[in-house]
Amino acid sequence: MTLELLFQYLVAGITYGIIYAIVAIGFNIIYNTTGIINFAQGEFVMLGGMTAVTLNTFMPVPLAIVAAVLITMIIGALIEIIFIRWLDNPTVLRMIIITIGLSILIREVALHVWDEKVRALPYFSGTATSSISIKGVYISPQVLWVIGICTLIVIILNFFFSHTLLGRQMRACSSNRKAARLCGISVQNMVTLSFVLSAGIGALAGCIVSPITYIQYDSGTGLAIKGFTVAILGGLGNSMAAVAAGLILGVLESFSIWILPTAYKDAISISILLLILFVRPGGLFGSREALSLKEF
Repeated sequence: MTLELLFQYLVAGITYGIIYAIVAIGFNIIYNTTGIINFAQGEFVMLGGMTAVTLNTFMPVPLAIVAAVLITMIIGALIEIIFIRWLDNPTVLRMIIITIGLSILIREVALHVWDEKVRALPYFSGTATSSISIKGVYISPQVLWVIGICTLIVIILNFFFSHTLLGRQMRACSSNRKAARLCGISVQNMVTLSFVLSAGIGALAGCIVSPITYIQYDSGTGLAIKGFTVAILGGLGNSMAAVAAGLILGVLESFSIWILPTAYKDAISISILLLILFVRPGGLFGSREALSLKEF
């Protein structure tokens, strides 16, 4: 393998790894506030991308993305209010079944709305054939957009949870929900906000990656599996560790093509997920207790 090809694989791995990390952060936001593992998270990514493509037919790309993110955030809020809020101390199994059912429902609705066609937003700058050469490594301008925007999302979220009142209230719900109620925090509103944030982040990720990966009604399923793998790998609930875990998975997948046929690339994430669950259930950066679901 030449040095140029090595760096080409590395750039591809970093790009996909950051995408997986953003999906994993969506899992962690909801888990931290509610204890729920939302298996419909991948569908938020799909909804954001598909909605933006549709809106782009009669409005500029930036406005289409903003509108798609807002619409998906509203859908996230409605999902929590209609399907989650009214439940009284549901079991973990019940919540898993509900979120998987929601994932299937959203996917089937998307199939009827957008059919099976593969769609994509135009490149934010340049074209599909334009690229930037850095010492023999060719990088698409859209890759720089993906890395830049996803990095900005991580920084903003870190600031939000560390330095804002709402972020601290959500963290309080994560630590002790009963104590948060006694302090006057509306836990129900924090749960709804977690779904809104998770849906918005997923939708934005779907918009920025659609020019590279393309998107269709069932794209969310694969991303949900990769995002969940990264969330477990980093330690469920640890969003900063999800970034490192996403990069690890993305790079491993990228370099696996050098050894294995492309068809086996998706098997890498499943193998890593099973290995982590057997060997270190708490993830690489978490404790064993991290995987024990919280009381809803």
